Amino acid sequence: MTQTAAEAALELAKVAARAADDKKAEHTLVLAVGDVLAITDYFVIASAGNRRLVKAVVDAVEDAVREQLGRNPIRSEGMSEQQWVLLDYGDVVVHIFAEEIRMYYEIERLYRDVPKIEWAD
Repeated sequence: MTQTAAEAALELAKVAARAADDKKAEHTLVLAVGDVLAITDYFVIASAGNRRLVKAVVDAVEDAVREQLGRNPIRSEGMSEQQWVLLDYGDVVVHIFAEEIRMYYEIERLYRDVPKIEWAD
């Protein structure tokens, strides 16, 4: 059976969240932002305790999405600073924060009214 675009986006978000969690990311969330943002359907938000761990989480997410779904990010930003890395897959945007940067920006607070998606098996 063929997946719809919406099903594929949700699967990508869950794969990314699980990969981040497996690499010891903290406070991992999947938010359904499609009704409030025209540019993407889901945000995956996670944090890591330090810059080295941010890079490890980003690498794990990219590897898992590539291996399981055959997709690479359209673009990425923030790798040189490793404080807030954004992986843009089009229908899913993954945000990996250093913990102090996540606390400063509180991005999930901006989207507190959107549905949170259960991603753990």
